[in-house]
Amino acid sequence: MLRIGLTGGIGSGKSTVAQMFIDRGIPVIDADQVAREVVEPGQPALRRLAEAFGEDILNEDGSLKRSELARRAFVDRSHTEILNAITHPAIEDTVGERFAAFAEADTPAVIYDMPLLVDKNLHLEMGMVIVVDVELETRVKRLTESRGLDGDDARRRIASQVDDATRLAAADLVIDNNRSLEDLIPQVEKAVEEINRRVAAA
Repeated sequence: MLRIGLTGGIGSGKSTVAQMFIDRGIPVIDADQVAREVVEPGQPALRRLAEAFGEDILNEDGSLKRSELARRAFVDRSHTEILNAITHPAIEDTVGERFAAFAEADTPAVIYDMPLLVDKNLHLEMGMVIVVDVELETRVKRLTESRGLDGDDARRRIASQVDDATRLAAADLVIDNNRSLEDLIPQVEKAVEEINRRVAAA
């Protein structure tokens, strides 16, 4: 089974590209979705978070009050490390289980949609890496228009991730998302052809 890492900085439109791969029959494991699932009511990670940060990070129905957790977890590095020590192993275990299930089903190729793929050196575990690339100011514009961030906040979030040059250096294939949705289609089609070629050659 070919494991394909799909990544891109915040505001790059990576999720749009991931959906285009799904539409073409290539399954995607979404790291952000997994991160939400491991802190749902009844999950061990949510109980550990409540023990570490206080029961009042939970809503009355037992679900996570994300804004309150963020307020407490990102107050300093030590608290952020506690958060990561609880959530990251749970995410990694779930992702590993999903890869194993796809392998057992003889799925030829699976995409791992992971924003921090290169930041965490997870690209080294992939058989192929696809990077969605967008110029800085275009990303800032998209973040301010689609997510309601102010420009300074958008730039801070972009700066907190690995730089574009490092991300691009890890790429086997780059998808340029500086233009329209229509411009993405032939690039994704080309990527699918390359994935199929690699699967056939394996």
